[in-house]
Amino acid sequence: MLKIGLTGGIGSGKTTVANIFEVLGIPVYYADEEAKKLMNENKALRRAIIRLFGDTAYKEGELDRSFLGELVFSDPEKLSQLNKIVHPATLEDAAQWMVRQQAPYAIKEAALIFEANLQSYFDYVIGVTAPESLRISRVIQRDHTSMEKVLKRIRQQMNEEEKIALCDFVIKNDEKEGLLPQVLKVHETLLGKGLTVDS
Repeated sequence: MLKIGLTGGIGSGKTTVANIFEVLGIPVYYADEEAKKLMNENKALRRAIIRLFGDTAYKEGELDRSFLGELVFSDPEKLSQLNKIVHPATLEDAAQWMVRQQAPYAIKEAALIFEANLQSYFDYVIGVTAPESLRISRVIQRDHTSMEKVLKRIRQQMNEEEKIALCDFVIKNDEKEGLLPQVLKVHETLLGKGLTVDS
């Protein structure tokens, strides 16, 4: 079975693309969602987060995501510290998940594949790209946040052009080209590659 990475900058629409792959019967591991679960459920991870950020990181037993977000997105050092403890737990969880999948290929959707130097873990990486102005408006709408906060998060991620140049497949989510035909084309290609690997 092929291991596929799916990445893109904030607001690029990689989750939308991942959802289409799921409709096509491909299992998808959503790294962000699973990381949030692990930060609540994994006792060792909870202890490490409290050690770093104090008891206020959790409110009524649940991770206070808005508090933590404010903290780490305004301080690159704190963001790096958080990633250092969360990434290993998510990597381990994703690896165990991959082993259980029975499809020709499985996808791990994650924003920081290249930033965390994880590309060698995958057979192929798909990049989702969109113009920055569109990405900003999507995130403002989705998160009910300000342009300033969105730009701060964009600046903390790898440059979009550099990221996309490293990907094996590129899907444009610019609301001009249809998403479905692009996803289907990649899907057919990966099915062919998966069959070659299995035979």
